[in-house]
Amino acid sequence: MVDWNNLSTWQILLVEDEPDNLELIAETLGFFGLNVKTAANGIEGLQALQDFTPTLILLDLSMPQMDGWQMHRQLKADTRTARIPVVALTAHAMVGDKERVIQAGFDGYITKPINITSLLNDLKAVLNAANSVPSHV
Repeated sequence: MVDWNNLSTWQILLVEDEPDNLELIAETLGFFGLNVKTAANGIEGLQALQDFTPTLILLDLSMPQMDGWQMHRQLKADTRTARIPVVALTAHAMVGDKERVIQAGFDGYITKPINITSLLNDLKAVLNAANSVPSHV
């Protein structure tokens, strides 16, 4: 069981196709002591889950080969991964985009560009709002 108050227990799967974003987010989360595994698209993300069980998945929505929408549907259809919180990472920040993401069953929504100084707090706030993390975190 993940201890949401102990960052070193967080196991993150970060799925992002843009190399600079991937590196920036992974290094930022790693700086805070989180264990981060990365994948460049949905296919690689699903493959990573064969030998890695994350406590949280950060998932870009727009990627080649398999986008975040498709990967999310497969995650939720698989009993092994259906309960893992999934937070959408997206540059789509138009009116209605957040609602569409939440309606699709994502546990949260963070827009890019990522603010590295507030990323961890943003992530906690998103998870708290989705009731995926106890409110005292």
